[in-house]
Amino acid sequence: MAGFEEQVVDLARRKGVLRPRDLDALGTPRRVLSELTERGILTRSGRGLYSLVDAEVTEHHSLAEAATRVPSGVVCLLSALRFHNLTMQNPWEVWMAITPDRRKPRPGHPPLRIVRFSKRPFTEGVERHAVDGVKVPIYSAAKTVADCFRYRNKIGTDVAIEALRLGWEKRAFTADRIWHFAKVCRVANVMRPYLESVVA
Repeated sequence: MAGFEEQVVDLARRKGVLRPRDLDALGTPRRVLSELTERGILTRSGRGLYSLVDAEVTEHHSLAEAATRVPSGVVCLLSALRFHNLTMQNPWEVWMAITPDRRKPRPGHPPLRIVRFSKRPFTEGVERHAVDGVKVPIYSAAKTVADCFRYRNKIGTDVAIEALRLGWEKRAFTADRIWHFAKVCRVANVMRPYLESVVA
């Protein structure tokens, strides 16, 4: 069993967050996760999510957990704004985009706020950031701001305007990039007056 345990600890170091199915490729019994948790080597942060007890975690650890739970999703809207430091809000849920054909994840940890994006708005503007050993797909700052205007009824127009202003002040995007994503998200007419006032 010692060999299996070493494999799992090594995998946890490399991946950051483990799911039981990650052990299948190693041919390692899943019960090793429970045994390592009982011995205080791993911690169970949510249903089917394990990480090393002594792992260094950042303020964005919940994004790593969410990306592990929903590998087909992309961090979006308020959670992406927070990651890019374009809002003062600190959402208690992780906002994730999925395509309309995907099944909504079951409740668990971390809590998720699922938003369905159509094909082009879903695939464009995705960046991959290393968060606590996990490659997390997150929309770029420009794409996120455009998404906020598109979903202004969910998050508030004031949040979208603040994100646009902060993003421009911090040079998080160019006028060309934000305009590109305004068209992708079909909010060019909505954003035009705000863009003109900020860029002027």
